[in-house]
Amino acid sequence: MLWVSFLCGGVVTRAALRLLLVILCLLITLLMGVLNIVFIPGDDCLNVSHNATELNNLNLYTVPYYLYCCLLAMLGVMVFVRVCVSVKVFLLTLALVVYLALFLHVYAPRSDCYVKQLYNDSPPGVLKEPKIMSGIWLVIFYLTSLVLVRQDELGSRTEFLLEKCFIKETEEMETTKNVNRLLLQNLLPGHVTEFFIGKDVPNQDLYSKSCECVCVMFASVPQFYKEFYNESSVNNNGLECLRFLNEIISDFDELLNKPKFSAVEKIKTIGSTYMAAAGLTNPAKNEEQLACDVSYNHIRSMLDFAIALMGKLENINRHSFNSFKLRIGINHGPVIAGVIGAHKPQYDIWGNTVNVASRMDSTGVLDKIQVTEETAHVAQNLGFDVTLRGVVNVKGKGQLTTYFIVTEQTLKS
Repeated sequence: MLWVSFLCGGVVTRAALRLLLVILCLLITLLMGVLNIVFIPGDDCLNVSHNATELNNLNLYTVPYYLYCCLLAMLGVMVFVRVCVSVKVFLLTLALVVYLALFLHVYAPRSDCYVKQLYNDSPPGVLKEPKIMSGIWLVIFYLTSLVLVRQDELGSRTEFLLEKCFIKETEEMETTKNVNRLLLQNLLPGHVTEFFIGKDVPNQDLYSKSCECVCVMFASVPQFYKEFYNESSVNNNGLECLRFLNEIISDFDELLNKPKFSAVEKIKTIGSTYMAAAGLTNPAKNEEQLACDVSYNHIRSMLDFAIALMGKLENINRHSFNSFKLRIGINHGPVIAGVIGAHKPQYDIWGNTVNVASRMDSTGVLDKIQVTEETAHVAQNLGFDVTLRGVVNVKGKGQLTTYFIVTEQTLKS
């Protein structure tokens, strides 16, 4: 039984085997009718006596059997042979010619004997001649087959075009989906993108997530608007200044492509202020929160990222002959992250942690990283050096003790 299964599988998967099998069946059907016509005795029926018994022994009553075999073979060509319409027309025409030759010449003696047996010496007319009527039926079936073959060809072409159109639309949909994914990935963090693409989420659904251990950073270039930006004809009404700011922000964004900053997510830019956060993928779960408190890898990533931003801006200054300085504020704690908006969704974070981080920036010092007391203790545990700045009056928060992270820029100043 294994060879039967193997043979069936081969016929299903291989078009050449299917075509060979169909042609073999057609040949067998054809031979069933043709060989009987050729080899069954009866050619000398005109020489026998008019005895009905002798005529019956010649098997002259099998004309419909031969005709049906020929029609069946033509039907097989029309239905089962999957080739172009020109080949089918050629095969049907060839079959018609061969069949007509057989019926009008090879079978002619038997037809005459058959008519003689039925009507004796009175001619029945052309429409009752078996050889003539067989030819007429073959021609009628041939013309009908041509119409059906043409319809089958049109149906196959339509099916082919629809399949090509379906494949093209599927590819376009896949391309559109990939483009949308890339756009969302540029607008939203990776885990948020998967939430919107991986599920059928209505636009009005609100995405929000509580994170208990997030490090937030605000890095601003206050000199940009105070000293550099102006709207005049020299810089095309401020357009050149904005183009230079775009280059700075773009260089900052390139740092996010480094594997060591994979935990850092850019939130947005506010004027010349760059806002980022790390640890947003950690949900508010006890076990994961405990692991976060022990390692604080996201805070290490954020501090390294802040130092890298200062180095990147210093490199930009060398090539543009400017003297911009970053003022950075960092704080860590619980936040709420979510997406606001349906048509132009924006990912953002809220909470007291964000407000304090913003105040660390606004009350900070150029070329320094100011952090809260809690963040300073974590930074020391991670191996960073800190220096006490003192008590700072923070709007809305009162008096807070703040620290500076010791960097190369801090030591130079």
